[in-house]
Amino acid sequence: MKQDNKYELLVNAALTVMKEKGFEKASVSQIVKEAGVAQGTFYLYFDSKSAIVPAIAEKILNALFLKIKQNFNAEETIFHTLEMIVEVTFDITKEYRELILFCYSGLAYYHSFERWEEIYQPYYSWLEERLDHANQNGLIHTNLDLNSLAKMIIDLIENSAETYYLTNESDRSMEHSKNQVLLFIKSALTDSQSLNKA
Repeated sequence: MKQDNKYELLVNAALTVMKEKGFEKASVSQIVKEAGVAQGTFYLYFDSKSAIVPAIAEKILNALFLKIKQNFNAEETIFHTLEMIVEVTFDITKEYRELILFCYSGLAYYHSFERWEEIYQPYYSWLEERLDHANQNGLIHTNLDLNSLAKMIIDLIENSAETYYLTNESDRSMEHSKNQVLLFIKSALTDSQSLNKA
């Protein structure tokens, strides 16, 4: 689907309206009013309110990946990069937590997990390149396929952030959650000797 200006207006409007009113109370008429387009325009791109969910998921992922790339420093080690990814992921998850909740249900309802993989592919590939560079420089040691490893790391970080924010965990601090996921990833990527050097 060609993503022109009206498409972007509708997705941004849906984000605004749904953050304010929630998914159930938001209506197509409110979305098009916020976007400043005719109601018929909405149905040129989406066949229902729920059909906009994958587009919102993509918008959230793009915001996450853009912030990660903006904060990336090629001079830093893979471990500093992973710490940055954890920080950014927790920040974005906090900002979009209400939308993330219904994105999951909407994607499941519309059997859109293939679309989910498609929108995540640039992020997976980017982290795979960072892991490959670290592997070639002896900073990590793994026999795992790096593409699979990148996916597992991203999934773990996002799941940790979502578990913290979406389940209202009160038995541990946010810093504890971040530190635990980083410790797990570092342990999986290194032996104890190389971990001490990181």
